[in-house]
Amino acid sequence: MRVAGVDEAGRGCVIGPLVVAGVLFDEESIPRLTELGVRDSKKLAKKKRLYLDEEIRSLAIDYHFFDISPRVIDRVVFRSQPLRRLNYLETMVMAYVLRRLKPDKAYVDTCDVNSDRVARQIRSVINFKVDITCEPKADDRYPVTSAASILAKVRRDALIDELKQMYGDFNSGYASDEKTQAFIDEWFEHNKECPSFIRESWATTQRRLNAQQTEQQP
Repeated sequence: MRVAGVDEAGRGCVIGPLVVAGVLFDEESIPRLTELGVRDSKKLAKKKRLYLDEEIRSLAIDYHFFDISPRVIDRVVFRSQPLRRLNYLETMVMAYVLRRLKPDKAYVDTCDVNSDRVARQIRSVINFKVDITCEPKADDRYPVTSAASILAKVRRDALIDELKQMYGDFNSGYASDEKTQAFIDEWFEHNKECPSFIRESWATTQRRLNAQQTEQQP
């Protein structure tokens, strides 16, 4: 049996993409993930994540990534269509990743409070038979989903490092991060438009844009 895990990294950040990762294993190889110490990426040090990223790629049959850019996220959030917001976008991307991997069974870490709805939405766009388990915190319960969370986190960290090299150090890119907030404040002190690597639809950005417009009014 071929078993897949799917998870994301960067959902709550204001800077950078949301990265969805899926990884496929032979069922017989899954105990090896536990032996390696695979767990939720948030509970691992960066050095350990990098080591496990290589081990997971070597052990996997296949893996696939999908980077959701800030501008795509903005379009969905600004449109604000009921049941078609960010949760739905993320669910459809996860379904796309599963279509690429074609597992017999999948464990998906869902952000939606209604896990059954997520499973139904995924099944509605998949044309092959797959046993889907959708649960919040699946990355803390199932090694295959933990593996996907590590791949997603390592990839997002690499993309964030590229952005820092181009634009300067903004630390984590999350709205709760004071260094990220200071970076955004400084950006809009010198620039009128929101750049493609910052999520314009996020409240942190909207507050700064609104303040800028107020300052410019006569």
